[in-house]
Amino acid sequence: MPGVEKRRQTDAAVRIEFNTQGRETICLAKRTYFFTGFPGFLATRIIDRLIAEEPGSDFELLVHPSAMESARLRAEQLSEGRKTGRLRLIEGDITKPGLGLASALSDELHETVTRVFHLAAVYDLAVPEALAQSVNVTGTRNVNAWVLQCRQIRRYVYFSTAYVSGDRKGKVLETELACGQGFKNHYERTKYDAEVLVQYARDRVPTTIIRPGIVLGDSNTGETEKFDGPYFIMRFLDKFSRFPIPYIGRGKATINLVPVDYIVDATCWLARHPSGADQVYHLADPSPYLARDAFRLISESLSGKKPRFTVPKSSIYLMLSVPAFRKWVQVERETLDYFHLESDFDCTHALRDLEPAGIWCPDFADYIPRAVDYYKQHRNDPRKRIPVE
Repeated sequence: MPGVEKRRQTDAAVRIEFNTQGRETICLAKRTYFFTGFPGFLATRIIDRLIAEEPGSDFELLVHPSAMESARLRAEQLSEGRKTGRLRLIEGDITKPGLGLASALSDELHETVTRVFHLAAVYDLAVPEALAQSVNVTGTRNVNAWVLQCRQIRRYVYFSTAYVSGDRKGKVLETELACGQGFKNHYERTKYDAEVLVQYARDRVPTTIIRPGIVLGDSNTGETEKFDGPYFIMRFLDKFSRFPIPYIGRGKATINLVPVDYIVDATCWLARHPSGADQVYHLADPSPYLARDAFRLISESLSGKKPRFTVPKSSIYLMLSVPAFRKWVQVERETLDYFHLESDFDCTHALRDLEPAGIWCPDFADYIPRAVDYYKQHRNDPRKRIPVE
């Protein structure tokens, strides 16, 4: 099979050595990275790590015109006082054919780029269908077509989500995708459709698909860019902290929360290690907490109170269906769905391939106090708040 032979050749420049603790390390020749999703929080942190570990590598960063000013500031911060290769901002748009690049520049990049990270997407659970389709599906189709023209490509890293599983129940394997599932929102469905497109490209380019769980802030500092996802629960608790706190629903579902530093550590390893080629990874907590227990830990850290009674999920969902209440409490209705899922994300391949690097997911109970402290310090920062309509 030509595709297999190609993948065998593409990582020939990677040399595996062992550090003084006996763990494998990666020694790399110079790379030219191409990123979408900059200056987003996750893309920025991954680039920061790669610069630290590969100071001679070049970075070509595709930036939407609307984000160019903030991209310049972040690029300056990334390069300040450090030895770096080229860090070039390229104005473009993944929703346009050829990513909106001039043909001469695109031809140049096709000759030099060796690794592509595609992170650009709309992550809002309440995203309108047309926008989700344009960015998540059409955008990924355009990136795929562009990647397949790269003549020196050694790895294509695509950021999906564990929630391409939709409404499935029970164990979800990393090797599974299309299992007849339905979807709770346009975000899930379009990320599923986008991953289907990337899966079709796997025979033609060495590909690593990353499926994160619900991403929280840094496990050491609590830092995050936006208070979305589980942070909506903190907003909810803020509004009602003067009253007895209720649990929402009686279900026994787990919730899969992972800190951003785990995602960065794992991605940077898997994206460059030979074992990561042609793999799909659940970067999820292999031992997730029950949603009720996670809610209790957040409540205790934020308000000092344990939940005292239970309110049916349907009642809260109905209240959040009222726009005036939703805007007042500043919580997206779709957030509740992720505290009542009955899916279990199997992480066998991720755990196997991360073990030589000594990378593991921190325990939620250990780091949630830092995430809450960061939220408390920055909860009134308008740059971190997600408007709820």
